[in-house]
Amino acid sequence: MHVKKGDKVVVISGAYASDEPHEVLQVLPATGKVVVQGVNLRWKHTRRTQQSPQGGRVQREFPIPAAKVLLWSEKAGKGVRTRSQLVDGKRVRVGVPCGTRFD
Repeated sequence: MHVKKGDKVVVISGAYASDEPHEVLQVLPATGKVVVQGVNLRWKHTRRTQQSPQGGRVQREFPIPAAKVLLWSEKAGKGVRTRSQLVDGKRVRVGVPCGTRFD
């Protein structure tokens, strides 16, 4: 996957598309999805238990397809595509238009 947990990303299509960077909270490689902070919020109905005696509705983030996000580049000031390069025998992610290293 082209994103990792903790990366800053921009959503490029859909209802949450904007130029504001958001943080990746979780990556789900088996399904090709990512959970992004503040994006795709839905209500989760929880049953009352001993751990959560309140119960009720909780708003939380749900996954979106990883193809709908681009890595945020501070240098370019926008979301950029990435490619991988070998640097000192290690694979690093590099922004295509600006050359920013993300690893």
